[in-house]
Amino acid sequence: MTKVGQKSWDAVYTGHFLVDIDGWQISIFNDCDQLDYCEECLSPDGRRWSFDPGDRFGADPIALLSTWERQTLERLLKAL
Repeated sequence: MTKVGQKSWDAVYTGHFLVDIDGWQISIFNDCDQLDYCEECLSPDGRRWSFDPGDRFGADPIALLSTWERQTLERLLKAL
């Protein structure tokens, strides 16, 4: 996992933080230094998924994480 852009997780503080994981670009919302939700994902072949909270068929992948997984992901994001 690598960050896309110059700003660190702490520097963004409130806003979208972009990461690249094996060619997937993922936009995660940082809400006052806390992992909030996944905005969208872009696959290496150009497919785009947007996780709209009003979409009854979509599920935010962050909401599906266990407490341990969420804490681990937050630690990894803060370390970038």
